[in-house]
Amino acid sequence: EPTVRTELMEQIPPIAIFLQESRPNFPTAFFEYLMPIVVRYLTDVNNQVRKAGQEALLILLEQDLIAQSDIENKVCPILLDLSAPDSDDEYKVEAVNIICKMASMLSRTTVEHMLLPRFCELCSDGKLFQVRKICAANFGDICNAVGQEATERLLIPKFFELCSDSVWGMRKACAECFMAVSYTTSPEVRRSKLSPLFISLISDTCRWVRQAAFQSLGPFISTFANPSSAGLYVREDGTLSIRPSMQDVNSNSCQPSNNITLTSSSTNAT
Repeated sequence: EPTVRTELMEQIPPIAIFLQESRPNFPTAFFEYLMPIVVRYLTDVNNQVRKAGQEALLILLEQDLIAQSDIENKVCPILLDLSAPDSDDEYKVEAVNIICKMASMLSRTTVEHMLLPRFCELCSDGKLFQVRKICAANFGDICNAVGQEATERLLIPKFFELCSDSVWGMRKACAECFMAVSYTTSPEVRRSKLSPLFISLISDTCRWVRQAAFQSLGPFISTFANPSSAGLYVREDGTLSIRPSMQDVNSNSCQPSNNITLTSSSTNAT
């Protein structure tokens, strides 16, 4: 019964935590018994079971409970199979969503060598706009996961494609994550490539795209500032913050904090 498999999958993370805490007594139990179940349920015929498996996988990754060898030899291969061009549409959408979510939890080497090539292919998926939409919405996170060199060499050309996509929702998603993408690139790329691209979004024929671009204008401009003098930095949660100078801190030592937080362009426009 699918409900039994779903309930079982929801118990995997707490069992894995217990095994980690008691590893001297159960050195291989997770590797031999539980990990194969998680991987198998990612391809289950029932979508609720697959969803439970995906959620369990993300929890296990967040808790650092999956060995690097298992990630590279078991998890990544199945996700690459599910996101292949000839894969079922529903499975492909789910797989690209998981790839984007787990990118920030894996090592840069694993993401760049195993997942980045497939992500670039999915950005150009001509069959399913839902796949391109997920790629566009998570583009900033992927850039942050692989760093400046891979972003400029492989991802920026794909970003240009998505910013000129015929579906306006794609262009809107790109406008919303523009600051995160810009933050990962060099000043020269921001000036010579991203600035003209942003102008095209802020002049888009669709008002929803223009609105998202205008909301991202301030955060995008902030990426041109020198962090050491402007005090701008991006927190781990993706928000742009302004760190007050020492002079301000000293002059307002008895006052409430004047720290200002700006929502990054990855936040959805309302």
